[in-house]
Amino acid sequence: MDDSKVVGGKVKKPGKRGRKPAKIDLKAKLERSRQSARECRARKKLRYQYLEELVSSRERAICALREELEMYKQWCMAMDQGKIPSEIKALLTGEEQGKAQQNSAKLTKAGKTEPNNSNP
Repeated sequence: MDDSKVVGGKVKKPGKRGRKPAKIDLKAKLERSRQSARECRARKKLRYQYLEELVSSRERAICALREELEMYKQWCMAMDQGKIPSEIKALLTGEEQGKAQQNSAKLTKAGKTEPNNSNP
């Protein structure tokens, strides 16, 4: 049996609902397609530039980390030979000075707060 319906003297076929597409000028459609392609290429170019910058920054970070690792290896080899590198001495003395400054700051703060607590 045929699924076609007769409505108002016209035969309607199933699956042909909704608005009928308007006749679009082919030149305008082609120009829109070209413009869309241009925009797509521009977005792609920007995306690739961003990714290249990201990769180069990561490569620079990797190089810096390798240099730092090599420095630590050299320090370890020097300490294995019984030598203390001057950089480590500087770090240790800097930490000791920092701790001494923190302790003196704590003592001065504690000294200031005690007299205030003793006075009612």
